[in-house]
Amino acid sequence: MSTRLSKGGRLLDRSKALDFVFNGKRLKGYQGDTLASALLGNDQMLLGRSFKYHRPRGLVASGAEEPNALVHLGQGGRFEPNQRTTTTELYAGAELSSQNHWPSLEFDVGAVNNAFARFLVGGFYYKTFIHPRFAWKHVFEPVIRQSAGLGKAPKEADADHYEQAYDFCDVLIAGGGIAGLQAALVAGQAGKRVILLEQTPYWGGRAPVDGDVIDGRPAADWIAATVADLAKMPNVTLKTRCMAAGVYDHGYILAEERVADHTPGDGRPKKRLWRIRATRIVAATGALERPLSFAGNDIPGVMLASAVRDYVVNWAVSPGDRTVVVTNNDDAYRTAIALKEAGLAVPVILDARASANGPLPTKARAMGIRVEAGKAIAKVKGGKRVTGVAICLQAGEGAVLEEIACDAVAMSGGWSPVVHLWSHCGGKLLWDEAQAMFRPDATKPPTSHDGQALVYAVGAANGHLQATAILPDAAQGAAAAAGVTPSGVAAQAAPSDEAPLEPVWTMPQGAPIQLRSKMWLDYQNDVKVSDVQLAAREGYESVEHTKRYTTLGMATDQGKLSNINGLAVLAQSLNTDIPNVGTTTFRPPYTPVTLGALAGESRGEIFQPLRKTPINDWHLKHNAYMEPVGLWRRAYCYPKGGETHSQAVDREILAVRSGVGLLDASTLGKLIVKGPDAGRFLDMLYTNVMSNLGIGKCRYGLMCTEAGFLTDDGVVIRLDEDTWLCHTTTGGAERIHAHMEDWLQCEWWDWQVYTANVTEQYAQIAVAGPKARKVLEKLGGMDVSAETMPFMTFKEGTLAGLPVRVHRISFSGELSYEIAVPAGHGLALWEALMEAGQEHGIVAYGTEAMHVMRAEKGFIMMGDETDGTVIPQDLNLGWAISKKKADYLGKRGQERTYLASPDRWKLAGFETLDGSVIPDGAYILAPGVNANGQGNVQGRVTSTYYSPTLKKGIAMGLIKGGLSRMGDVVEFSAITGQPIKAKVVDPVFYDKEGEKQNG
Repeated sequence: MSTRLSKGGRLLDRSKALDFVFNGKRLKGYQGDTLASALLGNDQMLLGRSFKYHRPRGLVASGAEEPNALVHLGQGGRFEPNQRTTTTELYAGAELSSQNHWPSLEFDVGAVNNAFARFLVGGFYYKTFIHPRFAWKHVFEPVIRQSAGLGKAPKEADADHYEQAYDFCDVLIAGGGIAGLQAALVAGQAGKRVILLEQTPYWGGRAPVDGDVIDGRPAADWIAATVADLAKMPNVTLKTRCMAAGVYDHGYILAEERVADHTPGDGRPKKRLWRIRATRIVAATGALERPLSFAGNDIPGVMLASAVRDYVVNWAVSPGDRTVVVTNNDDAYRTAIALKEAGLAVPVILDARASANGPLPTKARAMGIRVEAGKAIAKVKGGKRVTGVAICLQAGEGAVLEEIACDAVAMSGGWSPVVHLWSHCGGKLLWDEAQAMFRPDATKPPTSHDGQALVYAVGAANGHLQATAILPDAAQGAAAAAGVTPSGVAAQAAPSDEAPLEPVWTMPQGAPIQLRSKMWLDYQNDVKVSDVQLAAREGYESVEHTKRYTTLGMATDQGKLSNINGLAVLAQSLNTDIPNVGTTTFRPPYTPVTLGALAGESRGEIFQPLRKTPINDWHLKHNAYMEPVGLWRRAYCYPKGGETHSQAVDREILAVRSGVGLLDASTLGKLIVKGPDAGRFLDMLYTNVMSNLGIGKCRYGLMCTEAGFLTDDGVVIRLDEDTWLCHTTTGGAERIHAHMEDWLQCEWWDWQVYTANVTEQYAQIAVAGPKARKVLEKLGGMDVSAETMPFMTFKEGTLAGLPVRVHRISFSGELSYEIAVPAGHGLALWEALMEAGQEHGIVAYGTEAMHVMRAEKGFIMMGDETDGTVIPQDLNLGWAISKKKADYLGKRGQERTYLASPDRWKLAGFETLDGSVIPDGAYILAPGVNANGQGNVQGRVTSTYYSPTLKKGIAMGLIKGGLSRMGDVVEFSAITGQPIKAKVVDPVFYDKEGEKQNG
C-alpha cells in the first residue's frame, strides 16, 4: 500500500497539517504537498477512470505530463473540472472528487465497455456510426454527447477574478531547473534584462531529487545560493508558479501565473496571464520520462520511475512497500536506490538490456537489490491496484519465467526533451539514435525578425541528460541568446557514468496480440499498441492521420507521454525508421490555460464595454431611445409625450428641413495619417486623389478592398502639409485603422507614415438646417459665412469660448456644419448650441432621421448599399474614382470580367405607385424561374423609408441596368404574397441641384 513515510520530504512542512476531502472522505496532508502526493500519502491509488473503457486509473507521473489523475476541484463558484492533481498544490479545505464514472469510482457501470474492447478498437467510431443512416440523429449522436468529456462543466459563475499583465525583456528563460538558473546567471551578469519563469513553486527541477553534486556541494545548496544571487540583480525577474504556455512570432510569449489558486478566497487574482515580448528566448524546459509498453501498464500503481523517486524524496510518500523497477536505462536505478534508502523493498530490477554493469547497477547490487538483465514484464497482475508482475525474457514472446508479488511498478523507457516551446515557432527537430529521442536541431532554429535564432534550447531540453553536460550547455546557450561571450566558467557537476539505453518500444519484443492489446500508449484515451498497428494496416501511414484515427495524443496531456512510443510503434508497423514517420505538430499552450485567465477582466459588463459619447447622459436625460451601432450606443430618436418612434423621427426630419437640428456624430471614426509619404499612402487607399487636397479643404473618398469591393467611405481633410484626417463610418474606425497598419507594416514598410486612431479624442456635432448658420453666429467666435467658409472646407477657431474645428459638410442635404471639439468639451458645446438655437426651434435628431434624410438626398450608407459584393461603379460613384493615377487598392480587382460586366446590378431610386414603403429585404422580381424552381430576381432594395418631406415611400436599390431603367415599373416581393409595384427613378429625391446644402 502507499503511505506517508515518517521521515524525509524535502518540500513538506510537517508542522502545518492540512485537511481535505476526496469523494466525501476526509483526509490529511501537509503544507507543500500536491493533491497527488497528498492522495498517495493516504493510500488513494485509484483516482479515476479512463475515457473509453472506464478502466481504473491511478497516478503515472508527478508533473504536467500526468494523464490520469484529473479531478473535480472545489464547489459552487470555485468548481473546476479536469484539475491535474500533480500540478495543483494542496490547500486547507480542498474538496476533490473523481471523474468519468457512475455510480461510484470503485464500482463503475461504464467498465462494461472493457468487456467489449475487441470491438471498440481504434477508429471503430468511423466504421460504426455511419450505418444505418437514420440512427445518427436518434441513437448515435445522443449517446456520443452523453459520453463526451471527462469532467462536468461548472454550473455557477466563476467566483474568482483574473488579471493580465505585460512585460518585456532581453532574454526570457522558461524553466527554473539547474539549466534555467545557470542561463539566468549568465544573462543577468551580462547586464541583460532577464525574466526567469518556473512552473512549479520551487527551483532546481530534478537535480536535488537525483542527488546531483554541483561545485562540490549538494545541488540543493547550489540552487539556493544561485537563486539568492539572482534575486539581488535588479535586471533579473524571478517568477515561480508561472508556466510559459506558448511562443509566438516576434518573441511574443504567453505565460500563466498561478497567483492564488492555492489560497482561494484571499482577494488576490486567482491567475495572471502574462504577455511578454522578448528579444531572445531560452527554453530550459527539461525532459520527460517515457513509460514502457507492457501488458497491464495502466493498472494503478504502475508509475514512471522518476515520479516514484519524486514522491519518495520530495514528499516522503511511498507508492508501495514492494516496488519492482523495470527499465532500459541506468536512470531508473536511482529510483531503486532511493526506495532502498527510504527503507522500502525493491524485489527486483528488470533491465531489458543484455547487460547492466555500470556504476548505478553495481551500487544497486551492493545494496542487496536483485538485478535481472535481459528481462522484461510479461504482464502486471491486479485490477484496481498492482498485486504482482510476471517476468519474461525481453527477446522472447512473453512466456512467464517467474511471478513476483509487489505493490508498485516503477518503469523507465528513456527520456524525451520538452521541445514544445522550440517547435511553436517552427524550430525543427532531429532524431538522436543513440538516446532514442527527438531533440532540437540547432541548425534550424525558430528565427526572429532580424534573421537570428529566436529560441535557444539548453540542458535536458537540448538532449543533455546529465548535469555535467547540462550546466555548460546552459551557459553557452544563454551567452548566445544574450549576444555575449561567456564570462567565467559554468558551474561544474560531479560526473555520472551511465551506460547507453537500449530502445524498447514493446515489452517483450515479440509480444503476441493478446499482450499487445493490453499495452497502453495513451492512458487517458485508451489507445493501445494494437490500435496503432491496426491503423497502419488500414492505411493510416501519416502520423497526423494515425493520431486522429486512434485519438493518440489527443487527451488533455497532449501526448506528452504517449507520442514518442506511438511514433515508434507506427514506424515499426510501417517497417521504416522513426524520423521518416515524423512528429505531430506542437501547438500552444504547453499545458491548459484557464479560460478565466485568457478573458482577464473581460467579463460581465466589461466583457465588451459599451462605448458612449461625451453627450450620452444628455441623450438619456431627454428620453432618447438608444440603439447599438457596433459597441457604440447612439440616439435613434427622441420621442416626446405619447409619440411613437416613427412619429418622433418624422418630427425631427421636418424640424431639420425647416429650421435646425443637432446630431451627435461623435462616433464617426477619426484617423490621423501623417508623414512625408502620407499623401501617396492615401492615394493608394482611396479611389480618388488625396495628395493634392488643399490645406483647409475637405474631400469625400471611397476605400476598397484589394479585391475591389467597397469597404468604407468618408470625408478626408488636410490639416497641414503632411497631415490628413480621415473620417470613417461609425463601425469602421478600428477596422480601417487595422487595414492601414496592415499595408504599412506588411507591404509599404519603408514608407514614412504614422497613423493614429483619435476617434474618442473628439466629440463631433452636426448642426444642420437652413438656420444652422444663425445658431453658430449667435455663439460667436468665428466667421462662418458662406464666403469665408464655403462648402467642403473647414476652419479652426473658437465657438462659445471652446476650441473647435468646423467642417462645412453635409449628410442631411441641408446647410450643415460638423463641429469637432475635444471630447471633454463635447457636452458643454452641445448645451451651448441647444441654448443658442432655442429661438429657432432647435431639435436634437437621431440616427434614423439622419438615415432618412441621407436617403432623400441619394447618399449611400455603408452596410446598406454595400454588403461586401458591391463596387463603387455599382453605386454610380465612378466620379469618385480618379482617372489620373495609375493605381489604388482594388483597381485591378475591379477590372476583372465579372466586376466590369455591364449586367451587374446598379443603384437606382424607387417610388411605389401607391406611395407605400417597400419592405426591407425585398427583391425585384424577374420573369421565369431558375433551376431550383424559384422565381428569378433582377435586383434588391438596399434602403427603404417613409419620407415625411416628400410624404411618400422612397427607396434605393440595386437593379440590373441601373439608371438606364428609369421610368420602368418593376415589382418587389412582399411577405403578403402580392408584389408591390414601383417606378425606377433618380435616387436623388430631394434638392437635386444642391442649393440647400451649399447654403
